[in-house]
Amino acid sequence: MNDLSTAGDVVAVALLLIGSFLCLTAGLGLLRFPDVLTRMHAGTKPQVLGFLLVMLGGAIRLQGWSTTWMLLLVAVFQMLTAPVSAHMISRVAYRRRHVRRDLLLVDDLRSGESRDSVYRGDEPADAPPEQPGRALAESRREDEADREAPG
Repeated sequence: MNDLSTAGDVVAVALLLIGSFLCLTAGLGLLRFPDVLTRMHAGTKPQVLGFLLVMLGGAIRLQGWSTTWMLLLVAVFQMLTAPVSAHMISRVAYRRRHVRRDLLLVDDLRSGESRDSVYRGDEPADAPPEQPGRALAESRREDEADREAPG
């Protein structure tokens, strides 16, 4: 065994260990984080980087052109699908009202919507309000104010 293959093995093992640690932290983030958006972040960013490091470590260790191209294709597919799936999950969660809108710093999707006094936070769209009588009265007042306002 020469020094070059030994150095390559050490680099490959280091990449595999770091990538595995990042994938583990992504899994722990999915279990520990409180809401959909932070879970989505934990499920995409460290997981994809960890996966890419594992693929790079495997490519260095296996040292074959066919294997390297296959690992490259898998890595590109992962990089293309993870952001798209995270985006779709976040859009569905926002529209189903599984996102705490009061914690958002910038809410670009809400700009075109009317205000919603009935549903304020994390509850799903089909959940009844906590205080239905008060929510109904507020909703009626808002409707009357919208009708009376010149527009």
